[in-house]
Amino acid sequence: MIEFLEEFFKPNNPSFWVFIFLVFGLIIFFTTRIFATYAKFVYPNAKFEAMGNPFINEKKLNDLISLKNLENFIENINSDKDLKISGEKISELQNSLDENFLKIVNMMRKDSSKKMDRFYDSYLLKYDYYLIKKFIKDKLREKELDENILKRCFLEKTKKILIQIINKDKSELINILEKNDFDADVINNIKEEKIDYLLLDICLDKQLIKEIKKTKVPYKCEKAKEKMLRTLIDVLNIKNILRAKQRNYTKDYCKNLFLGEGQEIAKWLFNEMAEQDSVEQLVTRLEGTNYFDYIKDRIEEYNKSGTVQVFENAVDLAFLNIIKDISTEYYVTIGPSIRFIISKEYEIRNLKVISKGISERVDSEIIKRNLIFEVPR
Repeated sequence: MIEFLEEFFKPNNPSFWVFIFLVFGLIIFFTTRIFATYAKFVYPNAKFEAMGNPFINEKKLNDLISLKNLENFIENINSDKDLKISGEKISELQNSLDENFLKIVNMMRKDSSKKMDRFYDSYLLKYDYYLIKKFIKDKLREKELDENILKRCFLEKTKKILIQIINKDKSELINILEKNDFDADVINNIKEEKIDYLLLDICLDKQLIKEIKKTKVPYKCEKAKEKMLRTLIDVLNIKNILRAKQRNYTKDYCKNLFLGEGQEIAKWLFNEMAEQDSVEQLVTRLEGTNYFDYIKDRIEEYNKSGTVQVFENAVDLAFLNIIKDISTEYYVTIGPSIRFIISKEYEIRNLKVISKGISERVDSEIIKRNLIFEVPR
C-alpha cells in the first residue's frame, strides 16, 4: 500500500495530476455554489432591511391607536410608501390590508431568486388554509358557501379546490379531497359518523406543516427554513394546549392535539402540559424554554381577564424574537427574508386589530393589549 501511494504521488505520474485537478475542481465547485447562493440574497436582503417593519414598533402603533376615525387611520397608513389601503366599510378595509400583504409577498418574489418561489407559495398556503378549513367545515355542516370568499384566496390552486367544493354536493367532498391529495387522516376524520371538528383542524394543520416541510429552498437555506417551521410548530402546539385546557378538555383528549415535534416542545413535554390540572400549572411546565420568559409575567393578567389570549400574545412575541435570532444567524441567506415576511404578517394583523377597534370605538388600552410589539428581550 505504501509503495502504491509513493508511486501515485510522484510528480511525473499522470494519475497524480488528474487527482489534483479533480480535488481543485471540487473545491472550486462547492465554493462557487456557496458564494452564488449568497450573491442571490444580497439585493433582496438589503431592500427588506431598508424597508423595515414599522407596524410592530410600539411607538408607531401607539400613534395609530390614538386616531379617532377610520379616515384618519387610512390617511396615516397611506403616508407610508409601502402600504396603500382603502375601504369605506371595515370589512373592505381589512380585505385591502390582506391585498397589501399579497402585494408585499409578490414584491419579495420579484426581487428574490426564482428558487424562492416555492417558499413564498408555501407561506401564502398558510394563509389560504384558513379558507380551506372554513369551506370544508361549512360544507360538512351544510351551510351556504360564500363565493365572495374566493377573492381572498392568495393561490390559484386554493381557489380551484374551493370552487370544486362549492359546485359539488356534500357527498362528493371526500372524492374532491382525495383527488387533491389530502391526507388519509383528514379523509378518515370526515368519514366519522360524528365529526370532531377540532381534530379535523389538527389534521389539516398537520397537512399544512407537511406541505411547508417538503418545500424546496435554495442551497444553504434548509436549516433556517427548518428552524422557522419547528418554531412555528412550537407556537401552534402551545396555543392549542392553552385553549384546550381553558375549555376543560380531558387530559387524554388534549394529548390528541399534538402537531409534531417542534424546536423546543417535544411530545413528552406536550403530554406533561396536557396532564396539568390548570392553565397556570401548564404555563409553569414551559420553564426552561424560550417561551417561558415571555409568559411567566402574564399569569396575573390572565387571572384578571380569564382568557388565554394574554398567553397567546406573549407566545407570538417570543416567536417574533426567535425569528429575529434566525435572521441574524442566517443573515447572508434566507434569514432576513423569513423575518421580513413574518413581521409583515404580524404588521397586517396589528393594523386589522387597530382598525377594528377604531371602527367599534374600543378603549385604546384594550386595543393595545391585543397588539404584538417587537421589543427587546
